[in-house]
Amino acid sequence: MHCPFCDTEETKVIDSRLVSDGYQVRRRRECGHCHERFTTFEMAELIIPKIIKTDGTREPFNEDKLRSGIQHALEKRPVSADDVEKAINHIILQLRATGEREVPSKLVGKLAMNELKKLDKVAYIRFASVYLSF
Repeated sequence: MHCPFCDTEETKVIDSRLVSDGYQVRRRRECGHCHERFTTFEMAELIIPKIIKTDGTREPFNEDKLRSGIQHALEKRPVSADDVEKAINHIILQLRATGEREVPSKLVGKLAMNELKKLDKVAYIRFASVYLSF
């Protein structure tokens, strides 16, 4: 891997740890040339299904959009950022597990509601009120 400081390829891994419940590897690296240290994160790149919106259009899954919706529902609620990331990773894992190339946006909404119900009841109601339009 190239060093982000001096752009040489002489880097070595000095520490590796599993993070995100084992779905990511955090590696601490050191440059053999400038001796700077930096961290990288690795995860398997698996295909996430495309989303079929309610109007019939299709778009790629957008993790940032999911994160934004969940964080908005959890605004000013006592839920850690780590718990939010675990919930998002669990939703993505369930989407991959469908084995489908395309899934309806309603499925993503239901999965998000299920995760929010486990995290915080108030956030669940907030999300449901927007998602289910009540």
